[in-house]
Amino acid sequence: MDTASQRELARLLAHLRRDGRQQSGLDPRLVPPDNAIAYHIAGMVAEELDWPVLGWKIAAAKEEMQKALRTDSPIYGRTFFLREAPATFTHAKLVSPIPEVEYQARLGANLPPRDRPYTIEEVTDAVASLHPGVEMAECRFVHDAAFPPLPAILADGAGSGTIVYGPAIADWQRRDIAGQEVTLSSNGKLRRKGTAAAALDHPMVPLTWLANELSRTGVGMRAGQMVSTGTLTGMLAPKAGEVYVADFGPFGSVTLDFT
Repeated sequence: MDTASQRELARLLAHLRRDGRQQSGLDPRLVPPDNAIAYHIAGMVAEELDWPVLGWKIAAAKEEMQKALRTDSPIYGRTFFLREAPATFTHAKLVSPIPEVEYQARLGANLPPRDRPYTIEEVTDAVASLHPGVEMAECRFVHDAAFPPLPAILADGAGSGTIVYGPAIADWQRRDIAGQEVTLSSNGKLRRKGTAAAALDHPMVPLTWLANELSRTGVGMRAGQMVSTGTLTGMLAPKAGEVYVADFGPFGSVTLDFT
């Protein structure tokens, strides 16, 4: 895939994001040949948009979700929008929205590229706060029979949308983050439940993975960025008129209203 084609795809994806639109399928010549080129194009999309990168999303931390997303490793993308909970969304203005219950980690220190890997202890020390939250994932490609291969989705920021976060969890380093059951309900009906232990091991595990991936590729992360660490309850498609509540028990809850 030559540089001109990479730039063409980056401009297309940037236009779709700016306009809040989707398209069906993708010209085969614009599908990135591998994940590395796809992530490079995602960086080009960020350049085209010239929006601040406010955070990152991580997905597919474990095998079950990797199968669902057609990958053999975790994936990531840039996030350009953060919102405090509760949040209201106009359903018609979203593109294939998927609310995913996730812990959100706000960085208090830079994690720049470097020669040696980051340890989980170093990454944990760089986290200023941990929050209950929901990642409102969106995709610039229609989920139809022409849905393109994974590298096209990675170029689109792995389907990144908006991070919605609740109040910081007090003393989170000493709380049972991994073992705490979380639930996702819509209009008062329980839809899903899970734990970080089952889905991620612990939010710091995928966060450390991302720190090292972005270090290896010369990108790095900055203090103040928020990282959505991976879904605990899988993926659901909301309908207009539904109210979703992600309940983290003693750690708080996050409400999303789809009007």
